[in-house]
Amino acid sequence: VGALNIMSETTVELCLELSEDDPFYQHKKKLLSSKGLGVKETMSLSGPLSQELLNAALEKLLQFGRIVNLDKVEVYFGDDACTPAGVYSVRNEISALTWIFSLIPASSCKPQTLEAALREAVEVRIGEVVGAEEKEARVDDSYRCEKEIILVEWGQRNGVKTKLQIAQIDGYGRGAIATEDLKFGDVALEIPISSIISEEHVYNSDMHQILEKIDGMTSETMMLLWTMREKHNHESKFKPYFDSLQESFCTGLSFGVDAIMVLDGTLLLDEIMQSKEVLRERYNELIPLLSNHKNVFPPDMYTWEHYLWACELYYSNSIQIKFPDGKLKTCLIPVAGFLNHSVSLFSL
Repeated sequence: VGALNIMSETTVELCLELSEDDPFYQHKKKLLSSKGLGVKETMSLSGPLSQELLNAALEKLLQFGRIVNLDKVEVYFGDDACTPAGVYSVRNEISALTWIFSLIPASSCKPQTLEAALREAVEVRIGEVVGAEEKEARVDDSYRCEKEIILVEWGQRNGVKTKLQIAQIDGYGRGAIATEDLKFGDVALEIPISSIISEEHVYNSDMHQILEKIDGMTSETMMLLWTMREKHNHESKFKPYFDSLQESFCTGLSFGVDAIMVLDGTLLLDEIMQSKEVLRERYNELIPLLSNHKNVFPPDMYTWEHYLWACELYYSNSIQIKFPDGKLKTCLIPVAGFLNHSVSLFSL
């Protein structure tokens, strides 16, 4: 949340605010406090500004913007993930700069004004961050992305607009690459709500009236169970999406013996085993309840292996979406899942 107030052509006031709707509000509030910042801050700039003063102003804005744009993983590690220069990650830095950029509408910028100078400074900084991280990515032409091509074509038939294609990148695996040169501010991917897998599909299915009667049932668990069956539905609208998914993920939950031996004695292994134990307990609670409705929940589709696969799918590919009604929902988004989104928050 933020706003730009233009007091005059030589004075600009930026109002910064951490939204109370932020899912990590309390954690971010503490981080802001540790930097001597509140959840609401006002910054006034008066010109003419030298480059030195402009850079100092941008750093102040970044200090607030970085914390506001921390994702779940970065919040978890807090300042331990922060470099001496105050940078948490490249993703966070770009998000913070883009957030600052959004506070200064292009329509308000006249040449030779403070807001124009600040907007230009943000653009330059974004270029520096991206340039520092630029690596030559080589496409592995020996890998045929047939299922991925079918998925993109399906998306385009269903209203998806994209300037991306899916490719196998040497050393990185599958990912999305641009089909044309993209400038800052260009839209690379547009996906309509109708092509997003959300809880609405569960509510409109035959399983909802069963699941809603189970104590402690959440919309996320409902989606997990819906996905386990939908993956095997040959008539599913989302069949090209499920066909494009891998059979195993690298979240740690399905690590083999060799990987576990390497992690032996580490905190990470303890966390993985605890998480797996919690999932197993939840699975053992659910299956007896579902077994009374085998026509809706076929046993062969609700094995422990399928349950674990679905959990890993959501851990690694789900994206939180803020819908027009303001509700935050965990979703699967075909095509967008190939972006390196980490734990992201999208708005519609």
